[in-house]
Amino acid sequence: MIMGRKRQETDLGSLPETEPELTDFDGMTSVKVEIYGSEYRIRGEADPERIQEIAHYVDSKMREVTHETALGSSLKVAILAALNIAGELFGERDDRNRLLAQVQERAEELTQAIDTELGE
Repeated sequence: MIMGRKRQETDLGSLPETEPELTDFDGMTSVKVEIYGSEYRIRGEADPERIQEIAHYVDSKMREVTHETALGSSLKVAILAALNIAGELFGERDDRNRLLAQVQERAEELTQAIDTELGE
């Protein structure tokens, strides 16, 4: 999704072959990823395949911004991609909160119905 445009789903497609991960003495995994033509070594506790998946997603969002805008600066592309990803995150959070409220409301209705049936 480009800010101000209709939200689009990004196809993660096939992920690139991963380089063997390295495990540091502190148990953190280090994985080499490529984002927007640059290589980065990412350290984290997450599964290396998950780190690759996330990096691929960020790369695809940056390429989507590049395709749909005339920005030349990779910094501007990264900022717009970050805004788009944050917009998706906030939308998902809103959806989750709406669903949780619906579940809570329904649980209260069912609890009242059970209490009524049991004569409490």
